[in-house]
Amino acid sequence: MLVDTNVLIDVLTNEPQWVDWSLHQLRVQSKIQVLCINPIIYAELSSAFKKIEDLENTIKTMELKVTQIPRPALFLAAKAFHLYRQRGGVKHNVLADFFIGAHAAVTQVPILTRDTHRYQTYFPTVRLVAPNALH
Repeated sequence: MLVDTNVLIDVLTNEPQWVDWSLHQLRVQSKIQVLCINPIIYAELSSAFKKIEDLENTIKTMELKVTQIPRPALFLAAKAFHLYRQRGGVKHNVLADFFIGAHAAVTQVPILTRDTHRYQTYFPTVRLVAPNALH
């Protein structure tokens, strides 16, 4: 299972609205799946730390496995981003959600997230564990 950055930030910052849900989901999911992050999530998460050693210790403490994004997922991310642009999307660089969603789609793993819109729209086969997730 890929753990989206927002869930990890909820826990690390004790985000009042979401910390309980995120922490509960991390505990529950860790009992049934390997919790993973990829380089994109790693990079996003690094913004919460001043030193790489602190980030690395947190990843180890949270028992997160860092996995690489397969090349077919990188290709799929670009195709999804192209579709986003055709539909009127205004961003000019491939968004993190496209890399994360494509990684999950290609490797057939779910995503633990609170932000479902792009995943549901561009990667409808990916199972989402989210508040009010449709699948």
